[in-house]
Parts: sequence; structure tokens; C-alpha cells
Amino acid sequence: MKKLSIIVLNVLIIGGALFLGYQKYQEYFNNPWTRDGQIRANVIKLAPRVSGPLVQVYIKDNQFVHKGDLLFKIDPSTYEVSLSQAEVGLERAKLSSQGKKIEFDRLQDIRAKDKGAVSHKDLIRREIAYEESKLKIKASEQQLKAVRMNLGFTNIYAPVEGYVSNIDIQIGTQAVMNQPLIALVDSNSFWAFAYFRESELAQIHIGSTAMATLMAHPDKPIEAKVESIGWGIAPKNGTVGYNLLPNVNPVFQWIRLAQRIPVRITLDELPEGVELRFGLSASIMVLGDE
Repeated sequence: MKKLSIIVLNVLIIGGALFLGYQKYQEYFNNPWTRDGQIRANVIKLAPRVSGPLVQVYIKDNQFVHKGDLLFKIDPSTYEVSLSQAEVGLERAKLSSQGKKIEFDRLQDIRAKDKGAVSHKDLIRREIAYEESKLKIKASEQQLKAVRMNLGFTNIYAPVEGYVSNIDIQIGTQAVMNQPLIALVDSNSFWAFAYFRESELAQIHIGSTAMATLMAHPDKPIEAKVESIGWGIAPKNGTVGYNLLPNVNPVFQWIRLAQRIPVRITLDELPEGVELRFGLSASIMVLGDE
């Protein structure tokens, strides 16, 4: 009797395992699923807006920074000199304008007393000179504003919070205007890209529930949703070849592989202990709409 009970127990265990395996197989068979997924994020290439050697570097590679943190500083001495010159230029323009106004007002007074003493042409000429001097003041003010902005651009701040990467700079490194120096991975922008077979697209809809499983955390699936579905991929055939003719790859008629279409997946709240990194491999399953 005892032996029969053991046999029955073993049968139940094996049967339960087979049932669970069948359920798992059906889940993968009935729902679009791919192992060709990857974690992505917005990567900001930080480029200075002015040129000059670095005099301070406040960050280390892979460091987390908050929005507004000072990352590095470009030598401001050249821009400080330009600021002083712009301030002097503005004062000079104001003094010149005052002189032009005095001349114009004097001719107006003389003409008011004796119209024949000052010709209308001379009066107009003085008026134009005075108006031009006011325009020079405005131009000098804008020049001063631009120089102040350039001086402010010698301090480079983090535009978002995230992780700095590819730090290959040090004090003395020459920063070049609009040339990226470091990369900043936005920690609040992670999502997943999954590449599904074109034959599965009919089962995938925007807003569908999905599950993402990272290779780095196989036992902690992440709830997710389908955000969007790609509208095109680059063709392999049709590129320009010999004599400007289309370059068409040979096709084996008995083998037709389904194209892979990118699907963008929004990730929900992360399980405890899961950290996202750009480029992590992920398996994505889109669950059928209920």
C-alpha cells in the first residue's frame, strides 16, 4: 500500500510538472514573444557652446549627477576680457550718443530762433547721426549680452539627472564649441526596444500589456506596455551598385525569413534590486488583449 502511495505521488508530481510545462509552452506559443530585446534610454551628448581649455573637472566616469550639477569648467579668462571690452564699448556708444544729442538739440534751438541760421539739410543730418548713435547703443547692449552668455557657457551643467559616461577629459583638455565631450544617460528615460516577427504584428497593439525579462535579472520580470510599433526598416536590396544599377541580393525561394519590426515598450515600476542600464538584453512577451 505504501509503495502504491509513493507511485501515485510520483505520478502526480510528474503530471503537475508536465501540466505546468504545457501551460508555459502554450503561453509562449499563443503570445508574441522575442528574445531580441534591448534596454534603451535617452543619451545626451554634452557639447560646450564655447571653446577653451578645461580648468576644472568635477565628475568621475559612471557617476550619478543631478540636474543642475556643475560638470566641468572652461577657462573663462578670454571671455572675461571680452566682457570688459564689451562694457567699455557700451559706455563709449552712450557717450557718443550724448554728444550727438547735444549737437542736434543745439541746432534745433538755433533754428527755432533764426530759421536762416541753420539749413534744413544740416538739421536732418544731425538728427540722423543722433538716431544712428542710439542704434549703436542697442547693438552694444546686444554685444554685451552675447559676451555675458559666452562667459556663462564656460560652466557646463547637467541638463537632466542621470549617469555620466565615456569620461575621457581632464584639466587641460581642449574643449571645442559644439563638439561632444561626454555622454549623459538620462536615468528617467529608460524603455525597451523589442524586435518582433512581422507575422506577429497582428497580435500586438498600442497599449497591450507586456512582460520584460532581463538577462541580468531572469527571475524578476518587469510589467510593461506597448508604446508604439515601428513603421519601417531599412531595405537590404536596392542600394546603388555597379553602373548605378540596384544591388539586389540573391534570394533562396525555399527559405523566407520573417522581417523583424521594432516595437517600443514602456516599462512600469521596477522590481526591487533591478537596475536598468543602456544596452541590457531583454526577452519581451506581449500578452493577448483581454
